[in-house]
Amino acid sequence: MNKPETAHRIATVDLWIGGKRQPAAGTRSGEVANPALGKAIRRVPFCSAADIDAAVKAAAAAYPAWRDTPPLRRARVMQKFLQLLQAHQRELAGLVTEEHGKTLPDAMGSVQRGIEVVEFACGIPHLLKGEHSENVGTDVDCHTVRQPVGVCAGITPFNFPVMVPLWMFPVAIACGNTFVLKPSEKVPSASLRMAELFGEAGLPAGVLNVVHGDKEAVDAILDHPGIAAVSFVGSTPIAKYIYQTCAASGKRVQALGGAKNHAVVLPDADLEFAADALIGAGYGSAGERCMAISAVVAVGAAGDPLVALLRKKAGALVVGPGDKEGVDMGPLVTRQHRDKVAGYIESGVAEGASLVMDGRGQKVPGHESGFFLGATLFDRVKPGMKIYRDEIFGPVLSVLRADTLEEAIRLVNANPYANGTAIFTESGGAARRFESEIEVGMVGVNVPIPVPVAFYSFGGWKNSLFGDLHVHGVEGVKFYTRTKVITSRWPHQDTPAPGLNMPTLG
Repeated sequence: MNKPETAHRIATVDLWIGGKRQPAAGTRSGEVANPALGKAIRRVPFCSAADIDAAVKAAAAAYPAWRDTPPLRRARVMQKFLQLLQAHQRELAGLVTEEHGKTLPDAMGSVQRGIEVVEFACGIPHLLKGEHSENVGTDVDCHTVRQPVGVCAGITPFNFPVMVPLWMFPVAIACGNTFVLKPSEKVPSASLRMAELFGEAGLPAGVLNVVHGDKEAVDAILDHPGIAAVSFVGSTPIAKYIYQTCAASGKRVQALGGAKNHAVVLPDADLEFAADALIGAGYGSAGERCMAISAVVAVGAAGDPLVALLRKKAGALVVGPGDKEGVDMGPLVTRQHRDKVAGYIESGVAEGASLVMDGRGQKVPGHESGFFLGATLFDRVKPGMKIYRDEIFGPVLSVLRADTLEEAIRLVNANPYANGTAIFTESGGAARRFESEIEVGMVGVNVPIPVPVAFYSFGGWKNSLFGDLHVHGVEGVKFYTRTKVITSRWPHQDTPAPGLNMPTLG
C-alpha cells in the first residue's frame, strides 16, 4: 500500500453502483501498478461488506423490471453495447496493456474474443426458447420456459481484464438477471469503463454494478443472501473454496480453476509449425493465460529437433513494454509474481531438469524497474518435479519425453488439472485416438490454445472446474436461467374431475 503522503498523487478507481460512479465507503485500498514501469498509477478501493450490500441492493431493486423486459428489448440494448465495445476496443485494450502488461496486439485480440460473447448474447430471444409437446395426455399439453435466477455475481482474474468479465455479465444480463462484478484488484479500470459503456447503451441503472477489493469483498459476495449465482475464474484453491462456500448456502456456482496444459508432439508432426505454435502458446501474454501451454510432451524422435527449434525461436523473442511496437512479450503483472516465477526456475534447476534457456536477469533499457522475465525453457522434466506439478503462470515451458502416444496420453490423464490440451500430428488416426481417450475439457488438434468460439462453452474437467456448467455459450445460458416445466389442461364441462389416485396422462 502507498504511504499516506503519496495517495493524493494518483487517481482512485471508482465503484459503479446504481448506474453511476461512486467512491467506496471504507478507507482500505491498494495500488494498481503499470508492470512495465514498475510503479503505481492508480489506487483501488477495497470494498467492505457495506459496499457489497449497496451493490446487491441496487441490483435487487433493478431486477423485477429488467426480468420483465421482453428478451427482444434486452437484445436491442445488448446490440448497442456491442457497437460501443467495437468503437472503444482500442481504448479497452490500452487499459489492459497499461494495468496487466500484455502487448497491445494481444490485448486487442483478447478484447475481440470478449466482444464475440456479446455478439452471441444478442441472440438471446432465440436462446431462451423452450420446448413444447402437444397432447402428452388427453387434452393435456406440456412446455418449458427458461427464467432468470436473480442477482448474479462474477469474480474475475487479472490476466484477462475484459475478456473474462465479458464471458459472464452479458450472458447473465441478456437472460434477465442483474449482476455484481468484482474484477481483480490488479486490473480494475476496464470493468468500470465497460459498465459506463453499457449504461450509454441504455442499460437501466442497477442492472450492472462494479465493486473492487480483496478477500473481504469476495467473502461478502459469497455470504450475501441476496446473490443467487456466482461465477469465478482463478486458481484451483480459490475455485474450490468458492464452490464449497456457495454450495453450502444453496447458491448456484461455476468456479473455473487452474491448469497445467499439455501439448503432445508426435514425430510425424510438422515440427516447424508445431514449434511456432508452442512459442505463441507458451510465451504469449508472458505465460499468464489459463490456456497457456506449459508442458510439452515430445514423443519419440520428435524430442531433440523440437527442443532445438524451441530454443532458437524463444531466443528471438523481443521482451519489453506492451505498448511498444515490435515487442513479443511484456512484463509479468506484479513484482511478487515475477519473483515467484523466478523461484520456480531455481527449483527446476535444483531438481535436475535441463535448463535450456534462462529468463532470469532479463533487462529492458529504460524500464529497469519493470517486472520482466525472459522466456525460459526446460528439457527432460519429470512428473515429480515442482515445475511440472504446479501451475507456474509465467513464461516457463517444460519439455517432457515419452516413447509412445499411449504413454503421452497416460501422462496427460494422470495430471490433476484438465483445462486444455493439444496434439500435433499429421495422422488422423492418432488425432482421433487422442480426442477420444484424453480426459481434458478442451482439446486442440494442431491448435495449441483450443479456446472455443463464443457459441460453444469454455471449461475444463477435474481440478480445473468446480460445478456442472461451463461459461458462456449454451451452457452459460443454462447456468443463468432456471427451467420451469408447465403441464396444462383446459377442461370442458363434461371432463371428469381428477380422483385421488396418482394422475396419469395416457
